[in-house]
Amino acid sequence: MAYYLGIDGGGTKTRCVLADETTVLATAMTGGCSVIRHGEQQAREALHAGIRQVCATAKISPDQISAICVGVTGAARPEIAAKIRGILTELIPEGTRARIEVVGDNVIALEAAFGSGPGVIAIAGTGSIVYGRDAAGHTARAGGWGFAISDEGSGHWIGRRAISVILNSEDQGLQTALTDMVFQAWKLSTIDELVQQANSTPPPDFPRLFPLVLRAADEGDAIACELLSEAGTKLAELTCIVVRRLASHPTHAPGATPPIAMTGSVFRQSLVVRQVFYHTLQKSFPGVEVHQDPTDPVEGALARAKRR
Repeated sequence: MAYYLGIDGGGTKTRCVLADETTVLATAMTGGCSVIRHGEQQAREALHAGIRQVCATAKISPDQISAICVGVTGAARPEIAAKIRGILTELIPEGTRARIEVVGDNVIALEAAFGSGPGVIAIAGTGSIVYGRDAAGHTARAGGWGFAISDEGSGHWIGRRAISVILNSEDQGLQTALTDMVFQAWKLSTIDELVQQANSTPPPDFPRLFPLVLRAADEGDAIACELLSEAGTKLAELTCIVVRRLASHPTHAPGATPPIAMTGSVFRQSLVVRQVFYHTLQKSFPGVEVHQDPTDPVEGALARAKRR
């Protein structure tokens, strides 16, 4: 019996799916395994826990797995891919029959949405990136250069921007429900304390503020709604860059705009982000096909594992 393991390794959570040729046998979810964000030890703990869980549920040992595909942030960098591969081989030693593929999270998300065909995937979870491929196999990307300088529209970006809009509201004498929500979440009582906390080293866990922005928007807070709308616009702008870069290739068929899909917790949890994203793209590329339901990247990882 052949067993295949797909892993979607995000900054906040790691999802594992174990299957045979026809059936999903087990799934597991553990903490984030981004080496860049959390370091090698936390990545090891999350990956090992997820693999052990699915193997225990399916009543097999890790060395019975035939092929693994793991998609993680930063895997385009050889040193990151090597660390992830090393972590996996601690449980599944080299010399066993397992074949291991380590790719970027953008690669498995595109696979999940479009298989080997053309398309553009916008990812907005803890971080963000937009990645696309045309019918000839040419690829392009935009964004995804790291939470300190890029990752527009991501959970981290929204959380960091939430602090900015709170302070901007304070400057203008405006009211936003976000202020009290963040004070409570961070156990603060003054703006000065907020500024110190936001500028601390290491920085606070900004993505954890994303649910507060969602709650404030649901309660009708105009400033929170505008922040989510801005995130949708930023993600659409990155997507437009990728679509235009693909269209600029000499072999691109005139007028052929690839379909677009989305994935990640920001898209899944915010209707405002999805709506703004969709309508902004329709203005730029009238009639473009935009998949309404967010893609599940772990399905792409499992498909690639089976293909190997």
